[in-house]
Amino acid sequence: MGESGRGKAILVGPMGSGKSTVGRALAQRLGAELVDLDAVIVERAGRAIPEIFAAEGEAGFRDREQAALEEVAARPGPLVVATGGGVVLREANRRTMAANGTVVYLRADVETLLERTAGDANRPLLQVNDPRAKLEALQAEREPLYRQAHLIVDTPGRTAQEVAEEILARLDSADPGAVD
Repeated sequence: MGESGRGKAILVGPMGSGKSTVGRALAQRLGAELVDLDAVIVERAGRAIPEIFAAEGEAGFRDREQAALEEVAARPGPLVVATGGGVVLREANRRTMAANGTVVYLRADVETLLERTAGDANRPLLQVNDPRAKLEALQAEREPLYRQAHLIVDTPGRTAQEVAEEILARLDSADPGAVD
């Protein structure tokens, strides 16, 4: 992954952008471990994300997310980290990610996100009457934060393997920090 990556690729983007799926493909190609940050949170909490949101609210979930990110970022060795869509909301998280790996924004349009998240009850922020409006609002709020990533890669209409190949090629390029 080169010196700039420090052995970690950290995937950010909205829910449904492909972080977990692309993360698996990328980890396999790199021979690295995949760490799904949401899975770490669920394991530590002993309950599903919707249950955490119900019991602790979004702020409680974000506290758990920050603690899990700090622990994962400190792990040695090559890793691919698939984060949750809201990890970028906290400045401390953005600093932790940027200091510990190559942050890759998996970009997708709202239509693609809607298709990929339709009917997924494990996404508490989308349990609303108008998921499109919610995704649009989340995207408007978070897009400037996602764009702080080292790399931006578009995912619509592409397989996870194709996206992983682009990420690998850009990580191996002479200027891995280049952004679209």
